[in-house]
Amino acid sequence: MQQVVWITGGGSGLGKALALDYAASGWGVAVSGRRVDRLDDVVVAVDAAGGSGLAVPLDVTDEAATAGAVAAVLERFGRIDVVVANAGFSVSGRFAKLTAADWRRQLEVNVVGVAITLRAALPAVVETQGRLAAVGSVAGFIAPPGSGAYSASKAAVHILCGALSAELEGTGVSCTALHPGFVESEIAQVDNTGQFHADREDPRPQRLMWTSDDAARVMRRAIDRRRKVFVFTGHGKVAVFLARHLPGFSAWVLGRSAVKGNPKALAKSLG
Repeated sequence: MQQVVWITGGGSGLGKALALDYAASGWGVAVSGRRVDRLDDVVVAVDAAGGSGLAVPLDVTDEAATAGAVAAVLERFGRIDVVVANAGFSVSGRFAKLTAADWRRQLEVNVVGVAITLRAALPAVVETQGRLAAVGSVAGFIAPPGSGAYSASKAAVHILCGALSAELEGTGVSCTALHPGFVESEIAQVDNTGQFHADREDPRPQRLMWTSDDAARVMRRAIDRRRKVFVFTGHGKVAVFLARHLPGFSAWVLGRSAVKGNPKALAKSLG
């Protein structure tokens, strides 16, 4: 019987790469996201790669629509073996500059959206004794200046998965928290309101960047092996180690790098 994966945020980046990785193994692949044209393109690629694709447009902050998305996947395929809650974006800006609306928008998508996704699919995954996964970030362990909202949301994803793993003990269902370092994606091209800007440059260090295909392969392996926590990219592992064991040093390095060459930068950003 064909196994089935449902991936949110499946129209680009990691979500698309994961969809194609599963498709190459002949899986049924349902992808969700807000941009219907992107989802349709992924479905065409999934079918061409040997899988069976389904586009399910979705805003993960809509609880009723998320339940409807699960129903649509079950109607088409009859089962769900793996769910990857990958939808998310980044609100950036210094703490003193962020508004309540910024915080609510960030947490609504990256935390509540993940929780709603996993909860909606849970009964179907229990039936198959399958696997749940949520995409966090190395930023959930170590927070550079200007990333407080995003880092807080990814730290919450880590804790959410830990609590769910404990609750699922003995059910045959696993939950994997996936924490990538720098991976090719469009996250830097999405603004604080969730709008995509194709002309934005990605400021992240390109020499440390993993391809989305390489990231998808190791993420798939971690999910298959039912890992509870999986941190990847070499620089990501180093960053998490320092944050856990040398938090003061990590904070000092991040703070110094943020104001290097401009000692008034921090004070100005807080003004």
